[in-house]
Amino acid sequence: MDMKVNRFKRTERVIGTTCIYWLQGRCNRNPCRYLHSETPSILSTASYRDDIASNHNARKRWHVSSESTKTVLPRKTENDISPPKHTAKKVLNRDMGDDRERTQVLPPKPSKSICKYWMNDNCVHGDQCRNLHSWSYGNGFATLAKLQGHKKLVTGIALPNGSDKLYSGSTDGTLRSWDCHTGQCANVMNLGAEATSLITEGPWIFVGLPNIVKAWNIQTASQFTLDGPKGRVLAMTVGNDTLLAGAEDGVISAWRGSSKPNSPFELVASLCGHTKSVVCLTVGANKMLYSGSKDQSIKVWDLDTFECKMTLNAHADEVTSLLCWDNFLLSGSSDCTIKVWYKTMEDTLEVAYSHNVENGVVALSGMTDPKNKPILFCSTRDNSVCLYELPSFAERGSLFAKQEVGLIDIAPGGLFFTGDRTGLLTVWKWLEEPNIAATS
Repeated sequence: MDMKVNRFKRTERVIGTTCIYWLQGRCNRNPCRYLHSETPSILSTASYRDDIASNHNARKRWHVSSESTKTVLPRKTENDISPPKHTAKKVLNRDMGDDRERTQVLPPKPSKSICKYWMNDNCVHGDQCRNLHSWSYGNGFATLAKLQGHKKLVTGIALPNGSDKLYSGSTDGTLRSWDCHTGQCANVMNLGAEATSLITEGPWIFVGLPNIVKAWNIQTASQFTLDGPKGRVLAMTVGNDTLLAGAEDGVISAWRGSSKPNSPFELVASLCGHTKSVVCLTVGANKMLYSGSKDQSIKVWDLDTFECKMTLNAHADEVTSLLCWDNFLLSGSSDCTIKVWYKTMEDTLEVAYSHNVENGVVALSGMTDPKNKPILFCSTRDNSVCLYELPSFAERGSLFAKQEVGLIDIAPGGLFFTGDRTGLLTVWKWLEEPNIAATS
């Protein structure tokens, strides 16, 4: 049985409105749903026609409706999707006024990371490198001098009263003195063991060595050996006329002045409480000593009685650095946090704020900039030092080194120092004289 298939031609209902594409002479539909003739009652004025045409022209800039109106753009390449490194980005902007394209070349976004290849003098990108070819990032400070001589980690510096020399100690077993005017090394003393800490008080220089502390008086050229510590002396400070030294066995030794002819210092107390090495010490208001340890705790000691008043357990790893600033205590840790402590009405210490960093904290220090804004220096295990403006912790810049920066210290006149594991001691300076003394 033959079946006839009836093919019905598709027809569309014609709408009684003139086709605006036909008015412009480029309608390609057949049949078209709209009239291809003017309707005098609706399109009797040229102004209305112009309004429709102009409205359509505005829309066509963003929509392609047919082959005749298609805008030809350059083909996208892989480089357009993912711009290659070390080149400026090209941005295409459309000017809606005359429908033209223009190319705007933007400078590369400044990087906050130092180029590791440049550090080793083998970056091939030159000025086109996206990373920094500089040992610092930020404004308002500059390198004053680089003191080269130590072979290992710089652990401390000293600027004794009445001296024109800067002293530095290192785990390479030497104590170096530098001429403050020329920056040249004036003398090298072989200590016979690693110097793991160094501080100054008045005319005295104290150097922490395994199981002892060496004391030099630069005015009288006399030297003394202070016994008491067990293991390496990792931290020292002075407070309430007392020299305090924290050692590997977790004990803090305390010396005060003595009238004995054989030594001007007398061991008066041993502060026990930490279960692991004491790695940082600082003295705050009200004659209180704060100690940080590898046992992850901070202890607070009364320097009149040498009693432990409280233990703080907010960190999850070694407490590496402590800093007293006004009425606050700042603590840095290998757990990648900086904590700000404040005293409550009950005379206890609580964390007011915890700031996270990407790497473990190595050392903290602080001073004011030329505009009297407090600046916190934070050394981390990625070989950099970040500058924060307090209390907001807004970043002010960064300092970089080839190896970990274990020392950050300050001096009058807007000077600050960094010492790293290569033995390099760098002197930095704010570009304007500070209005008030630096904070220790």
